[in-house]
Amino acid sequence: MLASLSDVHAQAYPTRPIRFIAPYVPGGGVDFVARVVAGKLSETIGQQVIVENRPGGGTNIGSELVARAAADGYTLLVGGVPNTVNAVFFKKLPYDVVRDFAPISQMTTAPNILAVHPSLPVRTAKELIALAKTRRGELTFASAGVGSSNHLSGELFRVMAGVDIVHIPYKGGGAAVTDLLAGQVSMYFGTTPSTVPYVRAGRLRALAVTSLKRSRATPDIPTMAESAIPGFENAAWHGLMAPAGTPAAVIEKLHAEVTRALRLPEIIERMASQGVDVIGGTPAELAAFIKQDLVKYEKLVKSAGLRVE
Repeated sequence: MLASLSDVHAQAYPTRPIRFIAPYVPGGGVDFVARVVAGKLSETIGQQVIVENRPGGGTNIGSELVARAAADGYTLLVGGVPNTVNAVFFKKLPYDVVRDFAPISQMTTAPNILAVHPSLPVRTAKELIALAKTRRGELTFASAGVGSSNHLSGELFRVMAGVDIVHIPYKGGGAAVTDLLAGQVSMYFGTTPSTVPYVRAGRLRALAVTSLKRSRATPDIPTMAESAIPGFENAAWHGLMAPAGTPAAVIEKLHAEVTRALRLPEIIERMASQGVDVIGGTPAELAAFIKQDLVKYEKLVKSAGLRVE
């Protein structure tokens, strides 16, 4: 009988608008992915899918909102690196990334781009490292918040390059880029959607990407590993998650619809134009990936001596 009720629920779902909670201010990589996917789902799923930005607390405000929401498939989280890093950073969180969420799909992944303001007298990552060593504690790097992929890329750079640079956290990639454009910070390991347009316009100077392979969107930008720091690698990921306890049939329907959208050539091309690679994995694959990420960042945070600021 319960199985029948679940099937009926899934057949009726959705009967009202669905919210994608993006735990950042508009303008960053998470916001870009959320809006592309939400826009296509609004055309295919029979209801509007609305992106709602809930920044703050290193993504904890938006994440907790979803963790505590009704498990009915109408409030979903566009999560990522901070959801696993925060589990290491914070001794007490108002949610548990494994216990309190039902994975739907790891939608995409994207490298970060090390970009600097054009006024900074460097044109390569090696030159930046040399400058940072002569101006210890003077150069700053922005991030979309504590525990973001930008933050972790910057900290990894700090440790592996042996430089003293200062972290300046923001409430999202859009805000970080705004201050970088104004010359208020020295550098930013930005997501490709938030930085590529300004690099192409000549308003920012790109030095390296953080993936092991060059990005299809910016093939002329070298990787950090090939240009300055062998073995350097760190990337953002964007996963869709529902509150724990959401009916399995609803999770399956959401996964099917999201996967269908991500496989469309127009969506793949739009993502690729901003340096974002489509994944579209299963709920089980995202669950396993999150557990692996927890182990990965626990090691990085401890070895780098990172802490919540």
